[in-house]
Amino acid sequence: MSAAREAQHSLAYASGRPACSAVFKHSPEDFQVTEDLGFELTGDGEHCCVQVCKRGLSTQEVVRHLSRLAGVREHDVGYAGLKDRQGLCTQWFSVYMPGRSLEADTLSAPGIEVVTLTRNSRKLRRGSHRSNGFRIVLRELAGTTPQALEQALHTVAAMGVPNYFGEQRFGLENRNVDEARRLFSGALRLRKGYRRGMLISSARSFVFNQILSRRVLEGNWNAYLDGDVMNLDGSGSVFTPAEWDATLQERLREFDIHPTGALWGRGELPTHAEAGALERDIAQQHPDLCQGLENMGLRQERRSLRLPVRELQWQFLDGKTLELGFALPPGSYATTVLREICCVKEADGEEVR
Repeated sequence: MSAAREAQHSLAYASGRPACSAVFKHSPEDFQVTEDLGFELTGDGEHCCVQVCKRGLSTQEVVRHLSRLAGVREHDVGYAGLKDRQGLCTQWFSVYMPGRSLEADTLSAPGIEVVTLTRNSRKLRRGSHRSNGFRIVLRELAGTTPQALEQALHTVAAMGVPNYFGEQRFGLENRNVDEARRLFSGALRLRKGYRRGMLISSARSFVFNQILSRRVLEGNWNAYLDGDVMNLDGSGSVFTPAEWDATLQERLREFDIHPTGALWGRGELPTHAEAGALERDIAQQHPDLCQGLENMGLRQERRSLRLPVRELQWQFLDGKTLELGFALPPGSYATTVLREICCVKEADGEEVR
């Protein structure tokens, strides 16, 4: 096992490793995602917008399908977020087609069902949607009781979960981080494009996960640590408190603000004191990744350490089957929620961590 994969598999749990186990993604119907844009499309404009339900396809594969049919560059196809290949995922795409239209009956293909067609004045941008709604069925539950599972679910609803980047960010067997190291050293040469960008993002996500895991181990992933930079919930806005007081503590308790971790890049680290020392220590453990990210021109950014799990609902379909429903903001992963509830394995036997 590579060092990167071992580190990803060793990420700390907020409430300890669950005793429960379950099978995940037994069928596409067991993992359903519905994208909520959170705004109305204009109904006219230069971009044809299509809402599709995809099955067994990645978002990028749908992009390629739409670009071929429309006769446009892949760059002219926009989307709000990447969705899992395995599952039933409903999401929007925009296609730059001034003066031309797409027809629903020409768009459908194996694994692609057209739900809605309309137009919009702007291209859909990554992260522009409000949330993703999930419906997940876990099967073959073992090693726990319904009462213990419900207690774990109540804890997740009350505390949220550590906002780790999920395993799918890192590719098969977490190889993306090792490939990123080769890219940064010059051993691997890739032109600008999707694959190169994914490797760079994987390296950045890996460093963030190590920072967050340290905070989880120290018990302050959901608390203020001296020198922290805070994030305003539901936005990219961040601020450094001049002084931590009772008002800020209440806002933290109410999930209005969250502590953040570094998305590594060029520039001065905005954290200081204890928070800054922790992040610098993690960076010193992975100098090739951090220096590589800086050399690629990325700048220091922040990501919330805490992930609120909203609209969490559940029901037992039988003694060994649990159905979950919840909503997450853009850029977060359902698997980071599941790992705090039970140890899940995909139907092919691969454990999701």
